[in-house]
Amino acid sequence: MRALVIGGTGPTGHFVVNGLIERGYDVSILHTGKHEVDEIPESVDHIHTNPFDDQALIDALGKSHFDLSVAMYGRLRRVAEIMVGRTERFISVGGGPAYRGYMNADVVQPPGLPVPTAEDATKTASEVEDGKGFRVYRSEEVVFKRHPGATHFRYPQIYGAYQVVPREWPIVRRIVDKRSSIIIPDDGLSLNHSGAAANVAHALLLAVDQPQVAAGQVYNCGDDHVLTLKQAVQLCAEALDHEWEIVSMPYELAISARPLITQPWTTHRVFDLTKIKSELGYRDIVSPVEGIKQAAVWLRDNPLERGGREETMLQDPFDYVAEDRLVAAWKQAINTIPKDLFQREPGYTTSYSGPGGSQRKGAW
Repeated sequence: MRALVIGGTGPTGHFVVNGLIERGYDVSILHTGKHEVDEIPESVDHIHTNPFDDQALIDALGKSHFDLSVAMYGRLRRVAEIMVGRTERFISVGGGPAYRGYMNADVVQPPGLPVPTAEDATKTASEVEDGKGFRVYRSEEVVFKRHPGATHFRYPQIYGAYQVVPREWPIVRRIVDKRSSIIIPDDGLSLNHSGAAANVAHALLLAVDQPQVAAGQVYNCGDDHVLTLKQAVQLCAEALDHEWEIVSMPYELAISARPLITQPWTTHRVFDLTKIKSELGYRDIVSPVEGIKQAAVWLRDNPLERGGREETMLQDPFDYVAEDRLVAAWKQAINTIPKDLFQREPGYTTSYSGPGGSQRKGAW
């Protein structure tokens, strides 16, 4: 059996490639050749070309035919069209931007996605609502038009080794720089679904193993356990044996935390995994708690180039002087709030204590 993986050198690629080899496939990977991964065996055939260039892709493929093709990189719409007649099965990877409100929370009222967001949630309807989200969803439509029996995955943000633009880097660099504090918005309670590279690759391989079940289906995937931003910050610090003060302030003031939340809102982005769990039997194979720690250690040992292209893409200036001034101003503002505002301090509701339950401790 022959398999083609378009991409294959990103964070999930080597897991998918090695998983296919274990299943008896003769694997070729098609990529630019700019990034090679040690975990991919020498037996794998490398086709070096530009997956974003239609003619270059056509020329590189020639008359090759595959039993399975996995499209993880390139212009998905064009890849799907070019692979017609060249593959028996087609599995593709897209993402959450297909959902209306994922990239632009304000197009939904009240703002934000349904929590959790299932596969049949409303999709981005036009370029006006969000250009990227609309193109992502249109690509899905083309996939199934050209390959009716395809399987498509909506990936969340991925973490792990070989992530080109790692969302954990703003945390890890501050730890490496021995910062004594980090600013997070609204106590870091927002939930932004992510996936350990090994977990989402495992999800894709489950579809490889169950072609009749997965044919014609779209699946959300990601970690079954969704961490809050604050938990991710705490776990990175724990993994790198660093102690610091986590300073929470309102989102509107937490300017330096913008790269951590990756969107101009603190709304939740959580996928519903019911379908992939019930149909394909998905479960995390890597604990997100351990996965985030491993990602932090990898980034410490394989840091981004400071001021380089990848770090610049994160849009984090790492302006520690400004951050320290902001923390000092915030603490000063808090200290100006009178301690005796309330004659009778509000308490916490006991409505869920039930008959015979004891009232929670407090001023009441």
